[in-house]
Amino acid sequence: MGNLRLGFIGGGNMGNAILSGVLKNGLLKPDQIGVYDTDTEKLSALAAKKGVHAAKDSVDLAGKCDVLLLAVKPNVCEKVLEEMKDVLSGKALISIVAGFSRRKLQALVPASCRVLRVMPNMPAMVGHGMTVFESDHGLTPGELEFAKSVFGAVGLVDMLPVYLMDAVTGVSGSGPAYAFMFIEAMADAAVLNGIPRDVAYRLSAQTLLGAAAAVIESGIHPAELKDRVCSPGGTTIEAVYALEDGGMRAAVMDAVNAATKKSEALGKKS
Repeated sequence: MGNLRLGFIGGGNMGNAILSGVLKNGLLKPDQIGVYDTDTEKLSALAAKKGVHAAKDSVDLAGKCDVLLLAVKPNVCEKVLEEMKDVLSGKALISIVAGFSRRKLQALVPASCRVLRVMPNMPAMVGHGMTVFESDHGLTPGELEFAKSVFGAVGLVDMLPVYLMDAVTGVSGSGPAYAFMFIEAMADAAVLNGIPRDVAYRLSAQTLLGAAAAVIESGIHPAELKDRVCSPGGTTIEAVYALEDGGMRAAVMDAVNAATKKSEALGKKS
């Protein structure tokens, strides 16, 4: 990725996960990465473990890096950008801060600061994330490819228009919670039928992981894959009938819609 230096503003769980993915995949060397966090103990430990530069403050970090990844809590975002405003001119700023659209971020930084808003999800912390970029951004083509590589180090990357980002929240942003509930329900049923709890969780989680991989890697429609598991008069079609009878599809669609509408409402308040 040339001589681009990447700076992490915030060393929390998501920032740390992305940093680890970048290093693990050899995208950048440790000396090409800087980090700043207000928690000095956390920052020192992270720098010692990863071999990256620990900046003395956010201004110091911005002065040494070409691309900055903003990974702070929403309640401190405006304060952090205000402190850095004078050194953000000509920089590329990638934000994963919830509730801050590209338009809102752009109003807080110099006009020459190129902004991209992205929405990763929690499984990025184990290298299986789904990150969506807003198609309305200010990055150069080279910087955009760099950003895709950074988030590609922790999962898949897609790009969608701004008006669909609330729906993205409802699907991939909140979606891991739905999956965890499904895993828990399957495991409870396994325990009900005599399988030990630890094995039940492993069976359920690996089954969802494998099914998801089959959809992604094969490119086959989920309905066709489902049909391949359902033998005539067999156990699986009996279970599928029970799920349909219980309204599973409608419940999932309602959940996604509810999260989407909540995201829209929160966006209007911010």
